[in-house]
Amino acid sequence: MSSTVTHPFLDLAPLSAQHFAAIEARVARLLGTEQDVVIMQGEALLPLEGCIRGAARPGTTALNVITGPYGQTFGNWLRDCGAAVIDLAVPFHTAVTAEQVRQAFAEHPEIDFVSLVHAEAATGNTNPVAEIGAVVREHGALFMLDAVASVGAEPLLPDAWGVDLCVIGAQKAMGGPAGVSAVSVSERAWQRIAANPQAPRRSYLSLLDWKERWIDAGRKALLHAPAQLEMLALEACVERIDAEGLDALMARHATAAAATRAGALALGGGLEPYVYEAQDAAPVATTLRVPAGTDASELVARALAADPVLPLVAGGGALAKEMIRVNHYGPDATRGVVHACLAALGAALGEAGHPADLEAARRAVTSAWR
Repeated sequence: MSSTVTHPFLDLAPLSAQHFAAIEARVARLLGTEQDVVIMQGEALLPLEGCIRGAARPGTTALNVITGPYGQTFGNWLRDCGAAVIDLAVPFHTAVTAEQVRQAFAEHPEIDFVSLVHAEAATGNTNPVAEIGAVVREHGALFMLDAVASVGAEPLLPDAWGVDLCVIGAQKAMGGPAGVSAVSVSERAWQRIAANPQAPRRSYLSLLDWKERWIDAGRKALLHAPAQLEMLALEACVERIDAEGLDALMARHATAAAATRAGALALGGGLEPYVYEAQDAAPVATTLRVPAGTDASELVARALAADPVLPLVAGGGALAKEMIRVNHYGPDATRGVVHACLAALGAALGEAGHPADLEAARRAVTSAWR
């Protein structure tokens, strides 16, 4: 005789189309957008690639701003679609400027698509989207924004900034799941995608499928079985943001970033902010440059040996030897986490022969948090 084992993750009632649509509406309110919002059933790379493959085609001239690794990925997708791509790459320790974007349009007036990452968690910089959006609007180009690392950590106003395709994910500052993501789509973006014979149709990458079979059909029947656990987690995450208040959430991230930067400077030991100017530093994560002759991956390993749950990682790829990232986002955007990260890094620096001032770092963090 067998007995059924119950589990809170299993045997859930089906997620109805009405419930799915209600979660979409909550995400739209979080973004403050009047545009259509589609929740896609996968990590944010799904709508990011869907946006590019939907909007780009042979004949498209795209300005692809590169301030980190995701900008490089967008360029690859754009070229794969047959677009002519103008890469605007800036050093990863800084941000792009609206003037640089304006200059690109002056040199290439045929640009009709712009792709930009708002905040690059991987490199720790954030870009002035409001100013850049104004330039893009002047020239009538379609504007795609990756706001995965900025939503919840800093102001994000897709409608006011003229963003046509704004992609978000919940796994960073929102403190939610990674398995679902969302994109707001302007009317002119829908028109561009519908007019593109290469745009994915009847495909998991297709935004048009969601437009035609979900939005235009009155949101009555879902395209496929929803990722139920992730959708419920997304709903819970938005509820938690509503309870805290979006402004309070953003303030907590801004304070965590300021405290980490101030604490790292006070810590010494050769550790320095990777992003030179504080105004260019993203609130979602702080990147730090390790002292010459020190391997960032080894330093992180030393720090994590004492406390393996700290949100510390070495930079990716070529940055693995020189950069450390403090991921103070979501539930980790707290004074306690910032104190613990800097204390662990200070101890690791000392073990590596770079004495650090732990007390000075503690005072700097405490002062910044006031």
